[in-house]
Amino acid sequence: MGETFTSVGVVSIGEMGLGIASLLIDHGYKVFTYAADRSENTQSRARKAGVELATSLENLVSSCSAILSIVPPRDAKITAQRIVSALSPAPDSRSSPLYYVDLNAVSPNSAVEINALLSVNPNIRHVDGGIIGGVPYPKERGADGKPNWHCPSLIVSGPDRIPDPTLAAALNAQHLDLPIGSATGLKMCFACTTKGFISLAIQSFATAQELGVMGELRAYLQKYNPSTLALAEKGLVTMPSKAYRWEHEMLEIAETMAENGGFEKNLFQGVAEVYRTVAEDSELGKEQPDARVRGKTVEDVIQLLSEGMKAKKLKSE
Repeated sequence: MGETFTSVGVVSIGEMGLGIASLLIDHGYKVFTYAADRSENTQSRARKAGVELATSLENLVSSCSAILSIVPPRDAKITAQRIVSALSPAPDSRSSPLYYVDLNAVSPNSAVEINALLSVNPNIRHVDGGIIGGVPYPKERGADGKPNWHCPSLIVSGPDRIPDPTLAAALNAQHLDLPIGSATGLKMCFACTTKGFISLAIQSFATAQELGVMGELRAYLQKYNPSTLALAEKGLVTMPSKAYRWEHEMLEIAETMAENGGFEKNLFQGVAEVYRTVAEDSELGKEQPDARVRGKTVEDVIQLLSEGMKAKKLKSE
């Protein structure tokens, strides 16, 4: 027999966070966020989706039974610390614990460190997690009129489960009976094949363009491996607005492969540098998920990346 939650916090309202918040609202949950330190555009996006804006982090944690943390990987630890600081550790301050579901793309070691941060507050239960799949979106409702969403898989692990079975089902949460760090580790292993591949496509297509053989590369991929071509082209045009997040995620993967797999870190440190180049050395880094302007075609992605890299080289000479 599980609990029934009515209010859930989502931090923060980026592309994935907004998608999950919208899904939960459609399933009847009241969703809160704290966005006073975010842009007016982010706050407006949250309001438009029906997300309640908490006046403070203290107000956020007191209003919610669970907090879903979905932030850039570099902010995962500080976000956990801020929640710990905002919630009173006094045993009589809450009638039930706050469930902190950390869904950030971090290494198992980082998950263990986050667990240590959270465990100092006895009113917090940490659920380790990771998201595999794209942003949720609504599909046509069935004959019963119930919400029908495409939802990514939320892989979670650790001794504590999401106690509301309806919430877990809405989130498509799948609990692994394994220690803290297992869910994040699975996420790292999955992402190294997907985002790692896109970094190879970035380098392959950009280099082919400089060599004057871009057309031939795409033609031969179409002839001998069309599925690879399709994945590469899709990845190239969807990654620009995410590159700044993926840079640190690749460093977390590097740590995972080293600490848990026994490999060297340099491979995925190099992948992180590819995404840093996209985010900081080209106009592609200015792209926003909900307001894409450039980089919507393979040709434009490669052009902007080439221009940015050449400009950086000129400055360094």
